Amino acid sequence: MTPKTTVTLQFAPLPDVPDAARHRAALPRAQVAAWVRHALHSPGEISVRIVSQAESRSLNHQYRGKDYATNVLTFNYALEPFVMADLVLCATVVAREAAEQGKTLQAHYAHLVVHGTLHAQGYDHETNDRDALEMEALEVLLMGSLGFANPY
Repeated sequence: MTPKTTVTLQFAPLPDVPDAARHRAALPRAQVAAWVRHALHSPGEISVRIVSQAESRSLNHQYRGKDYATNVLTFNYALEPFVMADLVLCATVVAREAAEQGKTLQAHYAHLVVHGTLHAQGYDHETNDRDALEMEALEVLLMGSLGFANPY
């Protein structure tokens, strides 16, 4: 029996997001699952959690030593026999970046879900330029095949 991919979507309380309903509307469960499955090379269990700025900042500080909220954090737990990971996206940061980059909220969420899913599989853009170019090229390809413009 072939392992199945499972994707869960969670919304934490978003006290610092006045338009939290807009974030929920941009993230239909089936669509988020499709983005994850599209970026996965093998079956997996991926949780996508949308959090407040405070929760993102706390997690980023605790696990990366960086004292600020960030757009996406990937916690990967296993690559074999299937991918297991949590993706944590900060609603406030995603909304701000989408506005700054002239993207729709949904397009930016899609990019960050794809980006985080690639991290969950071991892709890296911080170690060296070659790895960064490889990951970015794959993101552009995946986003295009999902019907989104080049995220860069």
